[in-house]
Amino acid sequence: MTDTVNDLRSAGGGGSASCCAPKTSCCSTPASKWSWTRFPGRRVLLSTWTIVLGGPLLVLLLDQPQFVPFVSFAIKAFLGTLPYIAFAVALIAWLKAAGAEAYVARAFEGRETQAIVLAALFGGLAPFCSCEVIPFIAGLLAVGAPLSAIMAFWLSSPLIDPPTLLITAGALGWSFAIGKAVFAVALGLFGGFLVAILLRTGALPNPVKIGSSASGCGCGASPQTGRPVWQFWRETERTAKFGSELRVNALFLVKWLALAYVLEAALVTYVPADLIAGVVGGNGLGAIVISALVGMPAYLNSYVAPPLLAGLVDQGMSSGAAMAFMIAGAVSSIPAMAAVWSLVKPQVFATYLGLGFVGAVLSGLIFQLVV
Repeated sequence: MTDTVNDLRSAGGGGSASCCAPKTSCCSTPASKWSWTRFPGRRVLLSTWTIVLGGPLLVLLLDQPQFVPFVSFAIKAFLGTLPYIAFAVALIAWLKAAGAEAYVARAFEGRETQAIVLAALFGGLAPFCSCEVIPFIAGLLAVGAPLSAIMAFWLSSPLIDPPTLLITAGALGWSFAIGKAVFAVALGLFGGFLVAILLRTGALPNPVKIGSSASGCGCGASPQTGRPVWQFWRETERTAKFGSELRVNALFLVKWLALAYVLEAALVTYVPADLIAGVVGGNGLGAIVISALVGMPAYLNSYVAPPLLAGLVDQGMSSGAAMAFMIAGAVSSIPAMAAVWSLVKPQVFATYLGLGFVGAVLSGLIFQLVV
C-alpha cells in the first residue's frame, strides 16, 4: 500500500493521491506544444532540392503559361554550365585519388602575391559568369589554393571577358568597356590582398564549409616517392577514392548550381530587366549607392545589361550609376550568392558580398569622376 501511495505521489508531481481520482483532469498529461524544430518533415522542406523542384511546380500551379519558358531557361542555363561541372568534378576526383592536393598546395607557398595577381588577370580573361565560375572555385579550394587568390579570381572573372568587352563597347562605348575591364582586375586585386590580410590576422579561420567539395583529403602521395600517383587506376584504393569523390562532388555541384539557375529563372521571368534598371536612374552619390544595392540581388547578365543601361544613360542615368549597377549585378546576384554560400563559411560569404558592394560603389564613383 505504501508503494502504491508513493507511486501515485510521484505521478502527481508530489501532490496527494486523491488528485488522481478517475475523471479528474489535474493529473492528465499536458499536451506538448508544437515545435517547428520537431516537425518530422522540416529537413526535407528546407532542403535545396525542395526549392529546385518546388519552384517550377509553383509556376505550373500558379502561372501555367510561364512554366515552359521558366523550365527551359533553367535547363538551358544548367546545360551550358554542365561541361564546366564535368571537368571540375573529374579534376577534383583525379587530384584527390592521386594524392595531389597537398602537393599542389605547396606550389603556392611563398608565392601568394604572385598567385593573387595572376588570378585577377586570368579572371578578367576567363569567359565565366558568376555561376559558371563555381565549379572551378570548388576545384581550387579542393587542391588547397590560397583563399586570397581564389577570391581575386572569384571577383574578377564574372565582370569581364573578351566577348563581354566587345558587347559593352558597342553599347556604351570603349571608355565604359575599358573602365569595366580595369575595375574588374582592380577589384580582384583589392579583394585578394584584403583577404590575405584578414587570413594573417586570423579574422577568417577555417573558411571552407565542412562537407563541401572543398573539404576532405585524398589517399595521399606515394609513400615510396612522396609524389602524386597520377595513374591512380592501378591501385584499388585510389580507384575507389576516385569514384567516391566523383559522386560526392557531382551531387554537390549539381545541387547548388541547379538551385542557382532556378533562382535565376525566377528573376528573369518575373522581374523584367528594364524594370530593375529603371529603378536605378539618377545622378550623384546616392544614385551610385542605390544602383549598387539594387544591382546586388538583381540579375542582368553581361550580354543583356549593356544595351539596357545604354538606353538609361541616354535618358539621364549617370555613367557612374550604370557602372556600379553592372559590377554589383555581375559579382553578387542572387544565383551567385546561392552558389557562394554552398562553399564557404558565413564570414567569407559576408566578405565576398562586402567586397562586391564596396567595389561597385568605388568603381562608379571613380568612373564618374574620370569620364
